[in-house]
Amino acid sequence: MVSGQGVNEVRRWKTDAGRVMGNWRTAAVFELIFKLAAALVLVPLLSGSFALAMRWSGHPYLTHENVYQFLREPITLLAACVGLTAVSGAMLIDVGAVTFLLAQSMQGRRVRPTQVLRFALQNAGRAFRPKNLPLVPLLLLTAPFVHLGTAAVFFMAVSVPAPVKDYLARRPSLVLAAGGIILVLLVLGAHWIYTAVCFTLEGCSFRSAGKRCALLRRGRRLHDLAWMLAAEGVYAAVSAAALLALTALAKGLGGVLTRVSGPDWLGAAAIWYAVMLTLALTLALAVPASYGCAGLLYLRNRERAGESAPSVPVPEARVPSARPLGSRVLKAAAVAVVAAGSLAILLPAAAGRSGPEVEYLHAAEITAHRGASANYPENTMSAFYGAAELGADWIELDVQQSGDGQLVVAHDANLKRVTGVDANVWDMTYEQIAALDAGARFGPEHAGERIPLLSEVLAFAGENGVKLNIELKPTGHERDLERAVVDAIRAAGMEDECVVTSQSYRVLENVKAYDETITTVYVMRFAYGDVGALSAADHLSVDAVSVTRQLVTQAHNAGKQLYVWTVNTRRSIENMIGLNVDNIITDDVDLAKQCVIESRYSDMLEEYIDMLE
Repeated sequence: MVSGQGVNEVRRWKTDAGRVMGNWRTAAVFELIFKLAAALVLVPLLSGSFALAMRWSGHPYLTHENVYQFLREPITLLAACVGLTAVSGAMLIDVGAVTFLLAQSMQGRRVRPTQVLRFALQNAGRAFRPKNLPLVPLLLLTAPFVHLGTAAVFFMAVSVPAPVKDYLARRPSLVLAAGGIILVLLVLGAHWIYTAVCFTLEGCSFRSAGKRCALLRRGRRLHDLAWMLAAEGVYAAVSAAALLALTALAKGLGGVLTRVSGPDWLGAAAIWYAVMLTLALTLALAVPASYGCAGLLYLRNRERAGESAPSVPVPEARVPSARPLGSRVLKAAAVAVVAAGSLAILLPAAAGRSGPEVEYLHAAEITAHRGASANYPENTMSAFYGAAELGADWIELDVQQSGDGQLVVAHDANLKRVTGVDANVWDMTYEQIAALDAGARFGPEHAGERIPLLSEVLAFAGENGVKLNIELKPTGHERDLERAVVDAIRAAGMEDECVVTSQSYRVLENVKAYDETITTVYVMRFAYGDVGALSAADHLSVDAVSVTRQLVTQAHNAGKQLYVWTVNTRRSIENMIGLNVDNIITDDVDLAKQCVIESRYSDMLEEYIDMLE
């Protein structure tokens, strides 16, 4: 049962909300124009500064090997400073405008968009004074954690990659720890939002605002946090309802248009437009929602402390008639947004493309990761025979060099995990390595399994019609490893059935320098930028967590295939097939083959139905 005090507080919130709506037209005009202007300026500025930093630092692409070097470049730090300054400036202008509008509305004053802008610019300028600078990074640091309503809608509309979900599902402790960190940052974020409101309305310094904030919120921190969370919950619910409603409306409208006019892309374009519009509005209104609630709490706590609302001076307006101008601007801007969004989506769709992309559909090939390693000891002959029996198109294996120069099939430089013997590959002869048991730790039925040579696996692959993905694992102790591997492939006559892969781009350059006809694959955790500039890599192999449709398209446009690793669940495999990757590296060959067959059956069925129609 709700207490009388709680009912009264809810009533007061309703009353305050009604008063806040006094400047709704001004707020709508300002937010629409400001957010459009900010998007037009910030997006090109951020992407352009990042692209220039990559160019001027000599990094046409970014991978795990060069990203840290890129981040240490002076030009990168300069670009980051420019970007953060621009973002923080825009955020401070928005915060100042929202807080100013709230204060004026609560006092029954009507203001004009030009007055709001002048105040917001003056307030942002104060924040960049040396004594107030700590406010800027604190707001930027906690901003992602206080807009929970916005985050909820984005998670609802944008699916998290299946490999990420699988990774988190296997690590509940990591999820719990992340949740605790987010909770702490949420509490801190609520505090700094409140401080920013105090800084804006009282015109004081950052330090004074912090002291005033602590004084006004004494004994009310949990109370205020609860109200802010409740407000974010309402915001998320309203935004989610709008997302569902607009998507349903767009789906129905798109279906009607498709039946009437014929183009198949209209339905999908309408739904995509509805989702993007909802997300854009949700993001645009995130700051007003959060800071509006914090502002009301600030004014309420001043009243509770016996203080009147602060008198915020209103800058002189330079536009004589704001209401007619605001109405005209609001209508014109709304029409412009709808027209621009429609053209951006419908014209490329009508042309049958969404950019200069060269795509093609095909069935992804399946690579057995270290052989059939789910059922047999990894990188052993039994694992390779098992992969062939399961119908794998490729087998991935790892190669290192022993102390006597032999090419040994092993993933780890130290053999303890696989054999139980704490010894490094480069410290042992192959005769010593061959005497180790590589199967007993996997299961007693595999006891006696030994570590094979690359030459043995090449002979097996040639006899069984299986292709090999040979990953080189340089340790710094090898001698002409690349030449030795290429020579072994040549000796087996398997040049067209093997690819040489590595996480070291230098290794691929050495391979190409020795024999440019050998197909090479660069193994990366992520890739960004001009992947076509990776001239020593014929193809790319990327961690499935980092794979996007854009990356697949970029690779294909550069004439490179995209391999993904290591994908082991149905959802992840189906997601990779849907992204049109070329090669799926997995521990579960049987499941991957089944998914590929089902996807091809589905495609053929759709083609057959289209043919009948």
